Amino acid sequence: MLPPRPLEAKKGRGAVSNLQGRYEVNGRESFDDGWVRDEEESAPFKTQVTDEYAKTILSRNTSPDIPFNVSLNPYRGCEHGCIYCFARPTHSYLGLSPGLDFESRLFAKVNAPDLLRRELAKASYVPEPIAIGVNTDAYQPCERELRITRRVLEVLHECEHPVALISKASLIERDIDLLAPMAAKGQAIAAITLTTLDPAISRTLEPRAAAPARRLRTIRTLTEAGIPVRVSVAPVIPFVTEPELERVLAAARDAGAVSAHYVVLRLPWEVQPLFQQWLEAHFPERAQRVMNRVREMRGGKEYDSDFSKRMHGEGVWADLIRQRFVKATERLGMNLTSGRFAELDASRFKRPLVVPPSQAKQCGNATGQLDLFS
Repeated sequence: MLPPRPLEAKKGRGAVSNLQGRYEVNGRESFDDGWVRDEEESAPFKTQVTDEYAKTILSRNTSPDIPFNVSLNPYRGCEHGCIYCFARPTHSYLGLSPGLDFESRLFAKVNAPDLLRRELAKASYVPEPIAIGVNTDAYQPCERELRITRRVLEVLHECEHPVALISKASLIERDIDLLAPMAAKGQAIAAITLTTLDPAISRTLEPRAAAPARRLRTIRTLTEAGIPVRVSVAPVIPFVTEPELERVLAAARDAGAVSAHYVVLRLPWEVQPLFQQWLEAHFPERAQRVMNRVREMRGGKEYDSDFSKRMHGEGVWADLIRQRFVKATERLGMNLTSGRFAELDASRFKRPLVVPPSQAKQCGNATGQLDLFS
């Protein structure tokens, strides 16, 4: 048997393999039997979007290190392909790979607006800010045509319900006509993720997201429309994006961001081997240094899920990053609480006037299975 073919980066994709998910029963191991042609090996993974009829649409969490309680995600999987995405392991629940499948086999919750209307109409519903796009980006490329996020925002706008969005896509500018009036009433804020200012690093790290310069322009556009913008410097990757920390914050401030937060690199479950494959493909000369530093900030492990440590790490290097961030935001005047969830106004909330009937069944679902009697 010939040795495995070396992993190579695929143009327009973050992951360099379709790593097996942790719930798959049968193991897979690639090897070169001499029959695979170069053009077959380099064939692109085409994006497939499947309609999904979700049963519920609002997710609730009690994590003490997350500043919101309720979130809404219109999509499963994300075509942006960010190699560091903590949501990648969720594709394992679907029997798919957290690798290339996560960024090419997507699921769109087409009934999200209707589900939201029914949820807001319940007599027991108590309004509080809903965070959109936390797990996967609500403004990834397929949103341009599907417009699920747009229709969700129309419901929230109609009901005067507070919302917070986080994205790394310029498509968010499309919805300024909804967000600006809400922001004027203290009902909308936005966060733009800005990982690096280097377009070459960004193209491999988050290949189908907006370029860094375009994200800065989005911060400026939202700010000029009166929408408070927070910059998310996440993740901070040692020896890759970490040297830029202060420059990223300064650029975001100059573009209009009013506050900032950061997260050090997180490598839960399958993200860890996928990230190491990416390092070997793009930064082989520093891959070992990066992982050594990651382990130093995680108590000797690749990842620690403890709520008190998972976002910022621990130890000397994690403390140095924290100090750099604190000093930079204080110097730039970005250590404000402006744009925080607690400041959003839910007092004007009104229940939706039109509520779609609850459907006991759907004729189709994400698996394509049909009801026997439909």
